[in-house]
Amino acid sequence: MTTGAHSETQLENEHFRVTKWTIDPGGVIPMHVHEHEYVVVPMVTDTMHVTNADGSEIVAELTAGVSYTRPAGSEHQVENRTSTSPVVFVEIEKLS
Repeated sequence: MTTGAHSETQLENEHFRVTKWTIDPGGVIPMHVHEHEYVVVPMVTDTMHVTNADGSEIVAELTAGVSYTRPAGSEHQVENRTSTSPVVFVEIEKLS
């Protein structure tokens, strides 16, 4: 379940799942665990706040087109706390 966040699966096969995420101003993707290693490709230059399962927080400064990766097992909540525009990124999960 998401609040103020929307996802669109763009591609899924036996190797990859590609999802476009849009987090509206004030929106949140609730706490979740990533089952697979993944790459994030920001589509905007903006800021999002990530709260990890242990309560620690990261202010993620996104730059459009500058990708980063995270390991399987990552557990967090993602928020668009401060921007007046949607935060948009593409998530590419490595399924196999």
